[in-house]
Amino acid sequence: MDLMIRAFKVSDVPGVKELTDQEIGQDYYGFDELIAIQKRSVKNGVNCSFVLLEGDKVRAIRLTFPPGCWFKGKGQQLSEDLWPHELKDTAYFQSLFVHKDYQGQGWGKKLSLASMAELRKLGTKGIVCHSWKESPSNSSSLYLKSMGFKFIKEYPRYWYDVDYRCPRCGKPCSCTAQEMHLDLNLQARGN
Repeated sequence: MDLMIRAFKVSDVPGVKELTDQEIGQDYYGFDELIAIQKRSVKNGVNCSFVLLEGDKVRAIRLTFPPGCWFKGKGQQLSEDLWPHELKDTAYFQSLFVHKDYQGQGWGKKLSLASMAELRKLGTKGIVCHSWKESPSNSSSLYLKSMGFKFIKEYPRYWYDVDYRCPRCGKPCSCTAQEMHLDLNLQARGN
């Protein structure tokens, strides 16, 4: 069956919930939270979050908030004083999840590039995110670095207060977040 990337719609929420429960842990995202995320993904009619579909099955998701549609990540800390751009000009890569059968095939990058293209339409100057240091072989951070993201700061126990069971360390989660930033102007010039 063919795979297709398209903008994240409210009708995708059940499939996204199923994927995130499987890939990151039960109830990391709730249904109402995912509906709110989908709505916050859209600014001036531009949707910045994308899904990878195989038929009607969600195989991957890139959740992205455009500037002005977010004020923090899933955890509590941000170091906006260390960014090259102000919060009002900065988007947030909330999450990227790829079904285990589709990992290592470039789908995460394709979803992220689709988000970046939409963010550019909005005049976004930068993107910030929190990668998961304990991801297998630190793949989260390595993937972001390969896309041009730069390390900003590390936060131990970043998701400690998030009410879910982490597949790595249980509940509460004691994983470490690495805040990273991408200057879209530099990335567009290939620097």
